[in-house]
Amino acid sequence: MNPVIDVRHGDARPHTRIGWLDSHHSFSFGRHYDPANSGHGLLLVSNDDRVAAGTGFSTHPHQDMEIVTWVLSGRLEHKDSEGNQGELYPGLAQRMSAGTGIWHSEMNPSRGEDVHFVQMWVPPDTEAVNPSYEQLDINAELERGGLQPIASGQGHDAAISIRQREAVLWGGRLKPGEVVTVPDGRHVHLFVALGDASLEGAGALREGDAVRLTAAGSPALTAGATGAEVLIWVTA
Repeated sequence: MNPVIDVRHGDARPHTRIGWLDSHHSFSFGRHYDPANSGHGLLLVSNDDRVAAGTGFSTHPHQDMEIVTWVLSGRLEHKDSEGNQGELYPGLAQRMSAGTGIWHSEMNPSRGEDVHFVQMWVPPDTEAVNPSYEQLDINAELERGGLQPIASGQGHDAAISIRQREAVLWGGRLKPGEVVTVPDGRHVHLFVALGDASLEGAGALREGDAVRLTAAGSPALTAGATGAEVLIWVTA
């Protein structure tokens, strides 16, 4: 397989704007269907969502999908048909395994502040399992610097578990000028969620930009002058 580094700038992503929701999609989603943009490796959905105060996604179903949610600012209230309920905030990783079927809602409980979050989907390696839910605060790990596991199917410590052994989500809150090595993998998806950075072999990246790496080794990523928060999926 030839190595590929494919930069996708944020302003070129499909965009959904319906009043209460401002969402940018890295891949095909909803009415934005493109058969040539259906995912990268096992990562099928990566939505960068901003939801207005007092609004959100009312109760809706999912099945056979591992759904990871990562809040960047504000708070997001989760409720589901299995009785799970929680309020997500920055640094609290959440995983919902839809399994045989689950209904849930995601609402912004604030009266005056938008919530900004990224939601990402990968398929499970085993279908038709019982639905489940997990959340874990990893702020302490992120404060150590570098890249930290957020969600893993490979048993990483201090990460939420996902039912996909061929996928790991790494995250970092990089300080200005901090340099990290992007993990090597068959398919790697790097998303600059906040701030800006520079990637070896790709150049400058702004907030909202993504890079799809295919068998591209382990290039260096350097945070910009204001730092950067990055999310990096490594999958089969």
